[in-house]
Amino acid sequence: MRNSKLKYRACDLRTQPTDAERTLWRQLRSEQLSGWKFRRQHPIPPYIADFACIQAKLVVEVDGGQHADSAYDSARDEHLRHHGWRVLRF
Repeated sequence: MRNSKLKYRACDLRTQPTDAERTLWRQLRSEQLSGWKFRRQHPIPPYIADFACIQAKLVVEVDGGQHADSAYDSARDEHLRHHGWRVLRF
C-alpha cells in the first residue's frame, strides 16, 4: 500500500476504534503513561500499528479473536521487529 493510501486508511481507522482500542487509548493518550507519547493508528509502512510509541520504538496491538494464530500477524510482527520495533500484542 502506498504511503498516501496508508495515511488515509490510518485516518479512517481512527474514526472507527474497537471498544478495546477506545479503552486502551484513554490510558495511553496525552502522555499519561509515565510521560511516554503514543500515537493511535500510526502508519509504519507497509502496516498500520494500533498504537505506537516512537521514542521507545514500541508497537501495541489490541486484537480480537479474528487474529488468533494469524500467519499475517506473525509476518507483520517479524517485519516490525526486523526494523527495530518491539511488539506487544493483546
